[in-house]
Amino acid sequence: MTLDALRLEVPDIIDEQCVPQSELAECFSNARMASLEAALEQVVSLLFRLNRSTMTLLERQRALQNFSDEYRHYSLSQQSHTPPPVMYIHLCSELAIGFKRLLLQILQGRNPSRPHLAWCLYMAQHFLAQTQLRHYQVYQEPPPSLWRDSHLLYWIGEHQACLDEPVAAAFKPAPSPTLRGVYQQMLLMALSNPFHLHEGECLLLFSALAPITGLARLLPWDAEDDVEGPIVDLSESRPCLSLDQSVTGDPQYLRRFELGALLVALHEPAPLRTAAESKVLNHVQQHWMGRQQRRHERAEAPSNCDLLVGLNTIHAQLLGQRPPRIEVQVIDTSPGGARILCHSDRAKALQVGQLVLIVNSSETPTLALVRWRHLNPAGLHIGLRYLKGLPRPVWLRRAPVAQTHPGLLQSTPAIGSGWHHGLWLPLGQFVEGESIWLQLANSNSQKILPLPASNLSTPLVSRHPMGLG
Repeated sequence: MTLDALRLEVPDIIDEQCVPQSELAECFSNARMASLEAALEQVVSLLFRLNRSTMTLLERQRALQNFSDEYRHYSLSQQSHTPPPVMYIHLCSELAIGFKRLLLQILQGRNPSRPHLAWCLYMAQHFLAQTQLRHYQVYQEPPPSLWRDSHLLYWIGEHQACLDEPVAAAFKPAPSPTLRGVYQQMLLMALSNPFHLHEGECLLLFSALAPITGLARLLPWDAEDDVEGPIVDLSESRPCLSLDQSVTGDPQYLRRFELGALLVALHEPAPLRTAAESKVLNHVQQHWMGRQQRRHERAEAPSNCDLLVGLNTIHAQLLGQRPPRIEVQVIDTSPGGARILCHSDRAKALQVGQLVLIVNSSETPTLALVRWRHLNPAGLHIGLRYLKGLPRPVWLRRAPVAQTHPGLLQSTPAIGSGWHHGLWLPLGQFVEGESIWLQLANSNSQKILPLPASNLSTPLVSRHPMGLG
């Protein structure tokens, strides 16, 4: 199965004659003079017809902007602890439908601008988030289609590089200002055991999450990554896989929900966070990673060590050269990884997905991958995932006497006998199926091998399983 925008759930066009654009303002004004229930019913009826009518992109966009303004008016009456009216939930759902249909029209056009696309994706995701939130307020499970569409909007945003495009949207309760943030706001709401929250706490939690939820990351799936945490299947009709569910989905749609940076930020001073918001965050965070929050026990063992950052620097270190190092402080460790703290000026070098080598005076150097990072007044906090195995420097060529390229061979003993090998390369330096000449740094011989598909990649490096015989 391939995820694409055509899977977005929108109703069929029935060419029903909708209210002309010029008459919308008068209809809205007349509705406001009625009771809240009657007013919402009138507005939802208008939007229902509009969503099923043929309109140009510009006409639909202007109409939806008008309905969004009207939504802001009615949302002011929905900030109390009382459950929202059924028609208000329908209004959120129909606004999501409208922006999904607008998104399809934008994608069918020629070369849509990224800000325009990001805005439409965000608006559709925001109203799906509101629909989810209002269902939780009345203690109802959101429909499965809500999660299918939410995952798909994230997928489109990921492939269109729109996840972190900021969008100014003055809604109440406040959503996160990016597509990534508001989507992860939905995931965290779902993971917070919402049906056990008291009345009013859903709104409180949604607002409390808004400033910090963008710090989390959905990382590519890797079966060897044994760090505990939620797993999202973007092709499923639910927020995350259950704790006891085996992972059987297509790896290209699987993501591990990395919460490390968010959990650090959660315990930082936050002057704008109210005491009630802090209380509800502290209450729900225990649910975010399930009943067993960590597979490996974390040991607080402050110490100092050095980091070699980047594939080329690690390659030089393993060859016995003396490349520059970064001094860091280890905060805590576990068999699966470590949390470190370093000076904030290292933020540019230590990106998520960067390959590093941990070096200290008493232990064998350890290869690791940056999982998450968070910057605060104390410095740059980094979460590292250990990569098991022995790292060795190798040289790669496209021909026996062509230019050399550095690589790292990560070798792990296999059960019984032999070794598993993974070849680390800069992302995009070679292509799948290309024949490469591989030479170990301490050997004069070369071996020609076809480069297999990557089994782990980040924005900076990729790892390819190699059979060296």
